[in-house]
Amino acid sequence: MEKRQLLMIIAGLVLLNLITLAFLLFKGDGGEAVAKIGGDKITRQEWMSEMETKFGKSTLSELIDQKVIEKAGKKYGVKISDKAVDLELKMVKTMYGGNFSDEMNEDKWRRQIKNNLILEELLTADVSVSEEEMKSYYEQNSSQFLVPDSYHISQIIVKTKEEAEQTLKELEEGSSFAVLAMERSIDEFTANQGGSAGYINEDDEHLSADILKQVRGLKPGKWTKPIQTEDGYAIVMLHEHLKGENYSFEDVKNMIRRQIALEQMDVPVSAKPFWKEADVEWFYGEEEI
Repeated sequence: MEKRQLLMIIAGLVLLNLITLAFLLFKGDGGEAVAKIGGDKITRQEWMSEMETKFGKSTLSELIDQKVIEKAGKKYGVKISDKAVDLELKMVKTMYGGNFSDEMNEDKWRRQIKNNLILEELLTADVSVSEEEMKSYYEQNSSQFLVPDSYHISQIIVKTKEEAEQTLKELEEGSSFAVLAMERSIDEFTANQGGSAGYINEDDEHLSADILKQVRGLKPGKWTKPIQTEDGYAIVMLHEHLKGENYSFEDVKNMIRRQIALEQMDVPVSAKPFWKEADVEWFYGEEEI
């Protein structure tokens, strides 16, 4: 998947999270204080107004795009299989690696990926790509379609073995892994994410062989015993194991066709060309339609 397509998916998911937050905020009293600074306060309405100013237009545009794509897909009979979504999702997870956010749940990823595929099919419907071109692309980019075994992990890193043993005891007694990671992990890159390190694989240069060896033997939801590292002791939990796969030409043929067609067209992957067709009316009037 090209970087610009990946960024489009990620940006869409960030906006979806903002939409969810805005929905939750609207449910409250507009005069309710969301922060107090001495005798002053910031109200929910002030907060919402600021969010609307900064993110309102892009968030609304993203919502409209989703509806427009779904409507156009039905009109032109574009069907995207679960298998195609699964393939794209697996590649996004492994390519995005340690930056894959747990806050963006899988349902949101799947919906965004499906909409993106529908849009690509709509935009490239009239572009002709030969079998020879697709096979040549596959051969030249074969490593792109070789997905290694990957593991979605979280970790808690502490300085001493005693701290690690105490942390392990609390986990076994039912304490939250994410909460403990935020409270005591010394790894600044993962602590604020509840310990989440995203997806790792054997090609990860920053991963110790000992950690990978122990992670391979875990079942999802389970964690390792303390593992000594350069920084101290790590306890690692496995969320998901993605089995490696070498995709054949037939598996990725449609993906390649869309990619080549988009490169030939050299146009942004955008739903805006379908807005007028969908008879869109929005808060910002005729702008961008």
